[in-house]
Amino acid sequence: MRVLLVEDEQPLARYIAAGLRKHGCAVDVAHDGQQALDKCDMTPYDVVVLDRDLPVMHGDTVCRRLAQHGTARVLMLTASDAVSDRVTGLTLGADDYLGKPFAFAELVARVRALARRSTPARPPVLRARDVELDPSRRVVERNGRLLSLTPKEFGVLERLLAADGAVVSAETLLEKVWDEHADPFTNAVRITISTLRRKLGDPPLIETVTGVGYRITP
Repeated sequence: MRVLLVEDEQPLARYIAAGLRKHGCAVDVAHDGQQALDKCDMTPYDVVVLDRDLPVMHGDTVCRRLAQHGTARVLMLTASDAVSDRVTGLTLGADDYLGKPFAFAELVARVRALARRSTPARPPVLRARDVELDPSRRVVERNGRLLSLTPKEFGVLERLLAADGAVVSAETLLEKVWDEHADPFTNAVRITISTLRRKLGDPPLIETVTGVGYRITP
């Protein structure tokens, strides 16, 4: 999933971003409110993790504008966990609210829950033929054999399985699995598909649709 983290305290931003990436998220970072809106104009994020007290443009204003556009789910982070602040944040259009300090496992769980709400409903465990992928446990098996996948390989396979037989373009995979530092002209998707195919083994699971993208037929 593609996540935008908006946090002006840079050490905290690095910590949260690293943790989310470790859990398979593609994370971009903004350090002020205006930068956050600029990034959202360019990239369709699944979830925006938004600090409230931001420079340049306050998080409340950012939240209100994102809610008006309705393009991403918003998880508001704040040092204040008072009921009145939670009510204000939700009234502004936030989808969820988490006070600092927080347990990282809870943050990850809330981000994943919001990402599920931003896409059409799908089963908790994704399956195609003899492959099973459990996003919450970060586990992939083929015919009962546990596979060791990198975060990018896991993200690509999750996107292809969730498409339920539809073709997914390389551009979409790059947009959803990689972050803003990815070179749009890179062959990273092709290389990741190649290593993923090798790890999945035979019979081949991922089909290349020439000039269009990739798919896994049910």
